[in-house]
Amino acid sequence: MIVVLDPGIGNLHSVLGGLRRVGREAVVISDKEAWDNLRKDADGSVQGVILPGVGAFGDAMTQLRLSGLVSVVEQVVASRIPLLGICVGMQLLFKVSFEHGEHPGLALLPGQVVRFPATAKVPHMGWNDLTSVQSHHPLLQDVAIGDFVYFVHSYYVQADEASDVIAAASYGGIEVPAVVGRGLVYGTQFHPEKSGKVGETILRNFVRLTELERAEVSSPW
Repeated sequence: MIVVLDPGIGNLHSVLGGLRRVGREAVVISDKEAWDNLRKDADGSVQGVILPGVGAFGDAMTQLRLSGLVSVVEQVVASRIPLLGICVGMQLLFKVSFEHGEHPGLALLPGQVVRFPATAKVPHMGWNDLTSVQSHHPLLQDVAIGDFVYFVHSYYVQADEASDVIAAASYGGIEVPAVVGRGLVYGTQFHPEKSGKVGETILRNFVRLTELERAEVSSPW
């Protein structure tokens, strides 16, 4: 089972549509009570969780806190359930954002979110090609340098650890982290659900990762 977290900050329908195109339905959870009920009723069968997001970082974190979903994300990570953040959802994985002030994030990955410099046109919106790809990473299987994906953002991640950036794009003279990953925590700055066949490949890879992780957790060996 794939769960999509919905605190009211994401383009929910496009994400659900993207999952359907790769053959998976998802359960939508909007608060901690719904999550607790699902975990009780589903007997631990949640395989993966997606956190989509659009809009401002600070507003998104406020909604996550009010809905109790910060605690849910913490449970997801502690339970070794794969987590995928999309767009602002990826930015929320990091320690802090300086979008309209200073706002703490989920701090699952070290780094900060900052605005593009004045020399770059914002938002970074539209199709852009990937300039670096760790193609050996299971999330990026069959994804290559030069593949185009769809971005919409005015702020970007500065990761503290270069190894957390598994794909990048170039914009405004800056190498922009396009995909991040550490352990079972992943994120895409672009919208895979709007990125055609390349995006579908990444969503399919994420689904495959959730199935593999579930099999390992369930194995008596």
